[in-house]
Amino acid sequence: MFGDGFAYPWLLWTLFLVPLLGFWYWRRRRHMVTELTFSSLQPFDHTPRALREKLHDVPVALRLAALALFIIALARPQAISSRENVSTEGIDIVLLLDISGSMLAEDFSPNRLVAAKQVADEFVDGRVNDRIGLVIFSAESFTQCPLTTDYPVLKSQLKEVKNGMIADGTAIGLAVANGVNRLKDSNAKSKVMILLTDGVNNRGEIDPITAAKIATTYNIRVYTVGVGAQGEAPYPVETPFGIQRRLIPVDLDEKTLTAVADMTGGKYYRATDNRKLKAIYKEIDQLERSKIEVTAYKRYTELFYNWLAAGLLALLIEVVLGATVLRKIP
Repeated sequence: MFGDGFAYPWLLWTLFLVPLLGFWYWRRRRHMVTELTFSSLQPFDHTPRALREKLHDVPVALRLAALALFIIALARPQAISSRENVSTEGIDIVLLLDISGSMLAEDFSPNRLVAAKQVADEFVDGRVNDRIGLVIFSAESFTQCPLTTDYPVLKSQLKEVKNGMIADGTAIGLAVANGVNRLKDSNAKSKVMILLTDGVNNRGEIDPITAAKIATTYNIRVYTVGVGAQGEAPYPVETPFGIQRRLIPVDLDEKTLTAVADMTGGKYYRATDNRKLKAIYKEIDQLERSKIEVTAYKRYTELFYNWLAAGLLALLIEVVLGATVLRKIP
C-alpha cells in the first residue's frame, strides 16, 4: 500500500494540517449556529433528522480526506526492488575433484582426498549467490552434483565422495570436458572450473590440452591445483600384517596443469600441505569476487497513482453530493 519508501518523505509532515483544518472547521461551525429560545424542546424530541442534515458534514470530511490523499500522492510512495538479477549475473563454478587411489596418500592430514573435500566444503560456505556443481574423476568422470544454489544438497553430495566409486586412473582431460559440458549453456557472467588432482593424465579419450581448448571456446576459466608433497609421500598399503605406510614418488604433471590454466585465463597452484591448500582456495575465492562485480541497483515502482485516484474520487463524490442531495437553493 505504502510501498518501501517515499521519494519526498518530508511532505508527509503536512498531513498534520488535516486534523488542524478539521478542528478549525468544527470550532467555526459551533460559532455559526443560530440560537433560539424555547420554553421547552420536548415537542422536538421525536422529530427525525432530515437526510440533508445527516450529510451536512460529509463534504468537508471528503475534502479533508482528498487533501490527505493528495499529500500522500505528492510524497510519491514507491516499491523498491534491489539486486533483482544477482543470481543470473553471478558466477557458475564447477569443482573437479580427483578421487583416484593416489589421493589416499597421507602427506596431507588425514589424506589428500579428505583434505580436498574439507577445503571444498569451506569454499562452498564462502559463496552466496553463485551456482556450484561437482564433478569427480578417476579413470572416468561423472557429475556428482549439477550446478545448484542449494548448498546443503551440494555439501551432502560432496560428503559422500570416496575413493573406489570409479575405476582407478587419472582422466584429467575427460574431467575438464565434463566440466565444460556443465557450463557451456550457462548465461552467467563468469564460468569457472577448479581442477584438483595429484597425478598425470593417463586415462580417457580426451587429453587435457584439447579439453582446455574447448573450455576456451566457451570462455570458461580453469584454475588448476596440483596436490602432493615434494619428492615422496607416505601411502597406506594393505599387507598380511595390517596397513603399513610406504613412501611413493609424487608424480604430478605440473607442466600440463600450468598450460591448461594459462590457456583458459586461470592460474596454476601447487599445494604441499593442508595449510597451503586452504590458502589456495581462499585466493581463488577472492580472485573471483574481484573479477566479477555484480552491479547492485534499485528499481523504483511508483505507487502514487492509486492515492491520486482516491483523492480525485473523494472530490468527485463531494461535487455530486453538492449538486444533488446537498444542493443549495438560491
